[in-house]
Amino acid sequence: MIFPFLHPWDLTPREAIALQKELAGRVVLRDDVPEPVSLVAGVDVSCARFSPEVFAAVVLFDAVAGVVVETASARGAETFPYVPGLLSFRELPVILEAFRKLQRFPDMVLVDGQGLAHPRRFGVACHLGLWLGVPTIGCAKSRLCGEHAEPGVQRGAWARLTDGGEEIGRVLRTRDGIRPLYVSPGHRVGMERAMQIVLACGRGYRLPEPTRLAHIESNRLRMTA
Repeated sequence: MIFPFLHPWDLTPREAIALQKELAGRVVLRDDVPEPVSLVAGVDVSCARFSPEVFAAVVLFDAVAGVVVETASARGAETFPYVPGLLSFRELPVILEAFRKLQRFPDMVLVDGQGLAHPRRFGVACHLGLWLGVPTIGCAKSRLCGEHAEPGVQRGAWARLTDGGEEIGRVLRTRDGIRPLYVSPGHRVGMERAMQIVLACGRGYRLPEPTRLAHIESNRLRMTA
């Protein structure tokens, strides 16, 4: 997979924050998603607690046929410190290396992380979306910012995630009675469509199948390194 260069990575945390604020203005929050959505890439990163190594996995999933068509991975040493709100600068270089190994171009990317639901409205899904130029959704297991009511207990129930009166995501129940996920647009997708795609990629688990499989693969890579 080939994509253009967006910016260098040798930045200080202060420079990274300034870049986030600049790039946030380039994020497209309206639907620009191909129909039908077939090839969905799931992305996950695994890091050992006391190790500088980062392991990234990308699983390309055919959402129509329900099968994995391609898997790519990469590993590397982190070059940016752990700073909440700046995790994309620590993880994306290795994620992008995994994407470069893909032979096919995804229609959509699901990221285990935040999109718009970020203090500067520029989570890892937004950042990755700008690098790849592909519709991207953040699908996180926990909340980074904002407030919400508890959604209903049935699959498909949701509540608005708001910050300062602005809707920044949806708290979505993907399985009956199981903790919800925090879904937010990353790039080239709207709020409603993002939620629909996450639900459509469900296969009976809390996580959508592409990111669930990427999570398994990234942990496997870390544990067998």
